[in-house]
Amino acid sequence: MCGINGIFAFHYASNPVDRGELIRTRDHMAVRGPDGAGAWLSEDGRVALGHRRLSIIDLTDAGAQPMASADGRLVVTFNGEIYNFRALREALETKGHVFASHSDTEVLLHLYASKGEAMVHDLRGMFTFAIWDSVRQVLFLARDPYGIKPLYYADDGWTFRFASQVKALLAGGGISRDPDPAGQTGFYLWGSVPEPFTTYEAIRALPAGCTLVVDRIGAHEPRRYHSIADVYRDADARAHQQGRRSAEDVRADVRAALVDSVRHHMVADVPVGAFLSAGIDSGALVGLMRDAGQQDVQTVTLAFEEFRGRSEDEAPLAASVARTYGTRHTTRVVTEGEFQSDLPRILEAMDQPTIDGINTWFVAKAARELGLKVAISGLGGDELFGGYPSFRDVPRWVRWLAIPSRVPGLGPFARRLAQPLGAVMGFNPKAMGLLEYGGRYSGAYLVRRGLFMPWELGQLLGPDVARRGLRRLAPLARVEAELPPPSSSAHAKVATLEAALYMRNQLLRDTDWASMAHALEVRVPLVDSALLQAVATAQGAAPAHVSKRLLAESPREPLPAAVRERAKTGFTTPIARWISDAQLGAQAGRQRLGPKRVHWSRQWAECLAAS
Repeated sequence: MCGINGIFAFHYASNPVDRGELIRTRDHMAVRGPDGAGAWLSEDGRVALGHRRLSIIDLTDAGAQPMASADGRLVVTFNGEIYNFRALREALETKGHVFASHSDTEVLLHLYASKGEAMVHDLRGMFTFAIWDSVRQVLFLARDPYGIKPLYYADDGWTFRFASQVKALLAGGGISRDPDPAGQTGFYLWGSVPEPFTTYEAIRALPAGCTLVVDRIGAHEPRRYHSIADVYRDADARAHQQGRRSAEDVRADVRAALVDSVRHHMVADVPVGAFLSAGIDSGALVGLMRDAGQQDVQTVTLAFEEFRGRSEDEAPLAASVARTYGTRHTTRVVTEGEFQSDLPRILEAMDQPTIDGINTWFVAKAARELGLKVAISGLGGDELFGGYPSFRDVPRWVRWLAIPSRVPGLGPFARRLAQPLGAVMGFNPKAMGLLEYGGRYSGAYLVRRGLFMPWELGQLLGPDVARRGLRRLAPLARVEAELPPPSSSAHAKVATLEAALYMRNQLLRDTDWASMAHALEVRVPLVDSALLQAVATAQGAAPAHVSKRLLAESPREPLPAAVRERAKTGFTTPIARWISDAQLGAQAGRQRLGPKRVHWSRQWAECLAAS
């Protein structure tokens, strides 16, 4: 896990690469890679690659980056882990490829030399990388199927720049800081900035599951090689052809896929620990780590004085899970004072504004204090196994509101009529948009996951910025673009949206910045393309048998009954009280949107936007 960056002065009349800019960008990401730093500059001075290293696989200098091929044709800078690199290496060696290291980085060089851009279809892992091909005079970039690892770029028509962080690109000093209304609007709508937008017009995110080629005429359009919607579409089609399957067969297939994913995610030359909450996802993964052969497991749980003795307190049940699987367990208590003390560092590390990530900040901090470099997280279980209320609410709203929402003008008229009363009574603004938006999946999902509603944006951003932002962002069309075909199941539709929007733009991105701020690599076995295919196939073949219960029952040693039967609360912190106590954003909330029942996340969003 690392930080990568590069500059390609592709236009014949552009200035050569400024090495100082390369180093400034690279070293802004020093916390992502405290174990080493490297830079490479082409002989003609028009291409440069940078790297900050967090050593996980092949800890020797042979794994240092940027890494060049033996013949000097290729140079790579790589962030992430390729979990199947040993199998890929063996296959390449049978074809005559000779390796000089034991790193997964070198596998990328040989795989590109063997297969070119099609190499991405062979990779299993979380990754972003850039390969300079000196023969073709092409820079090739790729990002993993789910978008676990971030990659941002800017192309001004003369020079192409990329990095693992938005703020790192800005630190280089060569990019405009003009704000992007689409990014600003997206943040207020969703609580995070939806890709490919950022809060800056000049900077874009390479979309998940995409590659990008930059040559002498500049950056081409990103090309998608993986789609979550396509996986569900194909799984539904196979299920239709093959018919229903027994619960026993489905359980065996899903368990095998889970163990396989966990085993792959434990590949490392350093110890691999685990975040442990009182929920099914993290507990099941710890059990599966044992099943996959991990003998010594360090686990860590967060606890808060505010939650002591309440249902939100994760510590007692997490300790019970730790005893069940015999882990070395630590409960780390976080106080409001520590939150206030860390807040400036949190805001500095937050690469783009987001209302989430505080929990990951503190559990990553706790893991690093224990000496861990790698930790397993249960992120992704709700998206994969239908654990969110959205799996129930969104299809139900679509069924109920499909006909009335099609009546021209009825939804907006009802909302405008209800708004004054809602403001007085303190109703959730989202409820007033149900008739207008709830009759189709894109609109119902916007209401379910939205932070602010479109009609509120003028008060927050100003009418002109809000209008331009909504036009560029096109939020409903953007949601529609992620959906599988209409013939797909309701579960497939919601699972795709949760994974491709909420998880990708918020949970995964927050996990990246909040963990890398502590030089900790977080691995997510439930966010894996091979596992997705197995679970989607099972869901299509036996929908009644694929749920969080199936995940809970996957370890050989069952999770404690209290964990399996516990009502879902999510992995939370007492941030609502902390923000209220500090009066963060409260004044802005009162002035702009009224004082009644302002949810903490809306206050927090306004505070972040103003910071």
